[in-house]
Amino acid sequence: MKKIIFLLSIMLLLTGISAFSQKYKTVADTAKLNKEYIEVSNDIVTLTAKLTVAQNDLQAYQNKANAAASDAQNAMVKSSDQASKSVDGDVGDAKKARRKAKKAVREAKDANHASNNLKDQDKKIASLKSQLLKKQDRLQELEKMRTNIQNMPQ
Repeated sequence: MKKIIFLLSIMLLLTGISAFSQKYKTVADTAKLNKEYIEVSNDIVTLTAKLTVAQNDLQAYQNKANAAASDAQNAMVKSSDQASKSVDGDVGDAKKARRKAKKAVREAKDANHASNNLKDQDKKIASLKSQLLKKQDRLQELEKMRTNIQNMPQ
């Protein structure tokens, strides 16, 4: 019984919220509505431009990450080969192996950094898409409010 009362009260609350959710209700509010409409429209244009730039940059980030991963792999193979040679070699071979190992570590760090940049770019694109979707939803709400005000009997 308590659950039914709780659910009924939530449903009544939500119904009441939707009935009073329209911020702009009268013809006098038209100026404010138009101002917000323009602001939201401008925000949509700005977010769309940022999203386009971010999506265009994504390919460059992918290329850099792939190149860095390839370089790291090659450096690791060379380091491993040099290490194998230095087992039976002299001190000079050991020094070369050490240098190549350090280079392999630097390349691996670069690959990790490039991968992180790619992930950050993906997050940025997702965030921009989310913001754009919210702004588009708000614009539709404003359009509905505008239509309701225009259809009001005068």
